[in-house]
Amino acid sequence: MDQSRVFLWVKAEPFIVGALQVPPPSKFSLHYLRKIATYVRTRATEGAYPRLYWSTWRHIACGKLQLAKELAWLYFEIFDNLSVRTPEERLEWSEILSNCMTEDEVEKQRNQLSVDTLQFLLFLYIQQLNKISLRTSLIGEEWPSPRSRPQSPSLTERPSCHNKNWNDYSHQAFVCDHLLDLLELLLEPEQLTASFHSTHSSVVSREAVLALSFLIEGTVSRTRKVYPLHELAMWQPLHADSGFSKISKTFSFYKLEAWLRTCLTANPFGPSACLKSGKKLAWAHQVEGATKRAKIACNTHVAPQMHRMVVMSQVYKQTLAKSSDTLVGAHIRVHRCNESFIYLLSPLRSVTIEKCRNTTFVLGPVETALHLQDCENLKIIAVCHRLSISSTTDCTFHVMTPSRPLILSGNQSVTFAPFHTHYPMLEDHMARTGLATVPNYWDNPMVVCRESSDTRVFRLLPPCEFYIFIIPFEMEGDTAEIPGGLPSAYQKVLAQRERKIQIWQKTVKEARLTKEQRKQFQVLVENKFYEWLINTGHRQQLDSLVPHAAASKQEPG
Repeated sequence: MDQSRVFLWVKAEPFIVGALQVPPPSKFSLHYLRKIATYVRTRATEGAYPRLYWSTWRHIACGKLQLAKELAWLYFEIFDNLSVRTPEERLEWSEILSNCMTEDEVEKQRNQLSVDTLQFLLFLYIQQLNKISLRTSLIGEEWPSPRSRPQSPSLTERPSCHNKNWNDYSHQAFVCDHLLDLLELLLEPEQLTASFHSTHSSVVSREAVLALSFLIEGTVSRTRKVYPLHELAMWQPLHADSGFSKISKTFSFYKLEAWLRTCLTANPFGPSACLKSGKKLAWAHQVEGATKRAKIACNTHVAPQMHRMVVMSQVYKQTLAKSSDTLVGAHIRVHRCNESFIYLLSPLRSVTIEKCRNTTFVLGPVETALHLQDCENLKIIAVCHRLSISSTTDCTFHVMTPSRPLILSGNQSVTFAPFHTHYPMLEDHMARTGLATVPNYWDNPMVVCRESSDTRVFRLLPPCEFYIFIIPFEMEGDTAEIPGGLPSAYQKVLAQRERKIQIWQKTVKEARLTKEQRKQFQVLVENKFYEWLINTGHRQQLDSLVPHAAASKQEPG
């Protein structure tokens, strides 16, 4: 690193993937987190520090914070999924769980899991990002204003971006506004018990700054390499600024805080930068000239692997398909799409779908989180580590997931169904993201918010309504069937339909129709089929594929 100016920014992923889109439990306030910070440090020999084991967190969350066990596990598991693990390690964990025969055996295996204690405290604190502000509600910022709101909201305009998880301005403001609290959580127990004003004379350990790298990273001007916060803070030329002492191996609280505030800037790889200077994507299988309103951008040409983003907005009446390195490991945000069919057939890091209507999404494996918000009449087909939904209506989810789907607030008429499709590269993509076919909790959703406590907001798709989904593209690869197969009840219905078709074909064959009768019969069948295409909406998808029939034999994208 050259002696140049240091730029720091707040990482987007902890907020995009880690901050649950629901008001946090009241016990995640700073008051209780301070108590937890003291508790874990004084019980280092009991699996609490520097690694916090699930058994210890369960004791704290259930016994002291009065959280339900399933909620305690939810936050622990979300954070654990953010940790750097190889796909092989994730698949090994799935295999261990799939071999458990009882809940007690599952719990025994969970007790072996541990997370970084200080980073977990920071993770719990940033759940405040989606805390409801009574002041904001009282002054009316949440209500639409005809004079202030444009006719066509833009994703780049800060006031119209209500999803704080994807608003890097909110990330930066949150960390800046709560920097003192974040640093205070990382202090030693004896410093935590002192008065707040004494923190200016306190010191911060190297371990604490290392934990803060969970939220902050940066670079040095004239270089493109991204460094974690602790490496920059301990860089020799910056000791005077960051407050690091080579003698005590600690940081001055006052100097460290001042240095962080001075260097913090906008995230150069965040959603705003992607929209402002991102590269426009080319898509296969779209009607030429019909996507003038669509805005599709990515930052993969400038961003490191872990910072890749693709933002898609206002796709209307289109069939779009892509499978390429551009999407691999990227955070995807889809916004205000309507009456479309969208295929993203690559291994993805996360996917957020907002304010979309009447659209079918077929996704490659999602390594972390798939979240839907303010959507209506969508069909989602995906393998994902975690699914969460809020404020959705009449949406159907054909998913394969190793964690319970999360039903947050404001949902109506939600349908869960088994994953029912495949494409040639699917199993390879699942292996790359560490996702296995078991365990699979698609049919065991978890209602998180109290206002959604009525389980009638969702149903499981009846087998009689179940049909296989065929992806209309040919690609290279070895997957030739649905990974893991189908639940027996659904497979039985498919077999019954197949027998009926065979009987029908046999009946037609044995009818000994004349040539003229066969012609009339064929016209009748085609008319009925055409009528079915129109009534089901499949005619639109077929029409959008026709101009690219030759291209459909190639890899989309």
